[in-house]
Amino acid sequence: MVGSAIVRRLEAEGHSSLIFRSHAELDLSRQQDVETFFERERPEYVFLCAAKVGGILANSTYKAQFIYENMMIAANVIHSSYRCGVKKLLNLGSSCIYPREAPQPLKEEYLLTGRLEVTNEPYAIAKIAAIKLCRYYNEQYGTNFISVMPTNLYGPEDNFNFETSHALPALIRKLHLAKLLSQKDFLAISRDLERFGNNLSPGSSDEPDSLTAHLAGFGIYPGKVIQWGTGEPRREFLHADDLSAAAVFLMERYNANDIGEFINIGAGKDIYIRELAAKIAQIIGYEGTIEWDATKPDGTPQKLLDVTRIQAKGWNAGISLGHGIEKTYRWYLDNF
Repeated sequence: MVGSAIVRRLEAEGHSSLIFRSHAELDLSRQQDVETFFERERPEYVFLCAAKVGGILANSTYKAQFIYENMMIAANVIHSSYRCGVKKLLNLGSSCIYPREAPQPLKEEYLLTGRLEVTNEPYAIAKIAAIKLCRYYNEQYGTNFISVMPTNLYGPEDNFNFETSHALPALIRKLHLAKLLSQKDFLAISRDLERFGNNLSPGSSDEPDSLTAHLAGFGIYPGKVIQWGTGEPRREFLHADDLSAAAVFLMERYNANDIGEFINIGAGKDIYIRELAAKIAQIIGYEGTIEWDATKPDGTPQKLLDVTRIQAKGWNAGISLGHGIEKTYRWYLDNF
């Protein structure tokens, strides 16, 4: 999602000498493969967007994978960038690096001042390690590696798989499928499962009763959706196209000495998850109910970034949450 948004931004600005690889083409967790790629291609500027990401369920289920893969990706790309003389690298982190109980909004200086949120601690530790790698390579080797901490992201090319997605895309898909279920459009449901994942197990029937029972396993019923948590946490959301604008803006205009250890990128406002669900339901046209399962974890109570520093440098988010959700849902339907 983020990588494709940055490519679109660079192409729109006239950059044509772009080098990028999909995960299928280059596994960044493999040191030798990364070193070979850098030695062959010799990039001058690097956007480090790749990461293993997911919501509370994925973070809780794949703890070892999240810390290992993200640490290896960061170490391999940052070290190879140093070895091959990259002029500037921009490392994308995550707002989960901040302590669970840090004051709001989250200022850059709050890093490592308290305990992390337990549900995403492995991922957060890997992202903190990447920040420190950039900082210490700058200090020891004189590199020009900058780190940015975006808030929760969404947009085209997002991950809509229920087992690994974040809250916003999961809500879009849940409410869309609940709408289809209420309309008894089982052909569309079957196609959606094939396209975005979480399909029926091999050999299972795709008859209406089987599809209905399958969706119930994800909290999707005719006229009702059950969502994890209480709906009371507050979250900030930034469209991927806004992030790409900020990333290119910083890469073109600022160096590591101008940025410091890292800089926040966000919208500057947040919303209750319960309100987010209602907003998405209105955009989708879902008319059923949304229930909340308080036995499931909420995660951090609030994550709102302080964006004073990046605003002082001349950048502000431009896509409203409502418009961004509409664009993302349109992409979802077009790609379905």
